[in-house]
Amino acid sequence: MLLVTVVFAWGLTWPINKVILQTVPPLWAVALRAALGTLALFALALATRRLVRPPRADLPVLLSITLLHMVGFTTLSTAGLALVPAGRSAVLAYTTPLWVVPGAGLFLGERLSARRLVGVIAGLTGLVVLFNPLALDWTRGAVVLGNVAILVAALLWAASILHIRGHPWRSTPFDLLPWEMLLATLVLLPLAWVVSGPPVFEWTPRLTALFVYAGLPGQALPYWAIAMAGRRLSAVTTSLGLLATPVVSIVVAMLWLDERPGLALLVAVALILGGVALGATGEPSRGRPSAAAVQ
Repeated sequence: MLLVTVVFAWGLTWPINKVILQTVPPLWAVALRAALGTLALFALALATRRLVRPPRADLPVLLSITLLHMVGFTTLSTAGLALVPAGRSAVLAYTTPLWVVPGAGLFLGERLSARRLVGVIAGLTGLVVLFNPLALDWTRGAVVLGNVAILVAALLWAASILHIRGHPWRSTPFDLLPWEMLLATLVLLPLAWVVSGPPVFEWTPRLTALFVYAGLPGQALPYWAIAMAGRRLSAVTTSLGLLATPVVSIVVAMLWLDERPGLALLVAVALILGGVALGATGEPSRGRPSAAAVQ
């Protein structure tokens, strides 16, 4: 149930963020979501008596998760989402595991098995399908830039995962979450002010409700739920379960935003998620670090 909660929470987040971006600049959208998530995670940590000072040995991974994932990934993926349909954005973002596989071989010495290699090739083929001229109008520079931004975001998330896997943990990944989110907020709020100026968008009840979802059920809740699910489920089960997230995003975007995924997107989804699934099922369990990497 925790894993299902994460899938639907994150699956709904992409279409909801797409609607937020109709009236809010991307940096302010990211910064305000982070601020709400920070409040929720500190409250949750206090309620569960798990608010502890991060050990000095875990500061490097705390910084990399914050800067690469919570700042870099969220900023670039949100900027791309402003230009790219929500369903396509979610699929591009979930190419992250494809980049982890060769990265783990290069930097962590993990073996690139035949199964993993086939998975990477299948996923890259899916990307070729997504970026072929029939599926993407290469004359629209802003749209191309949006797609590239989300792919770069996926690479940053992959770099964060590699550090998580290779880091010798002293505390648990969940115990670092409130501090990571706080640091991300302290970076994003002034950045949004400098780049986008003061927030001048109108706060309506609808926009408030969307932000409440994006910051709480869309961010704080799934972070907690995936950490708890990782204690009870294997890394492979968790990884495969999360593959349903972009599918949920596509369906919700169809029903709510009237997006119509073409044949190219559906073929790409099958190839990319199928490739990720091949890589995940060919990977031995690595214990707590793998659960953190899924997060």
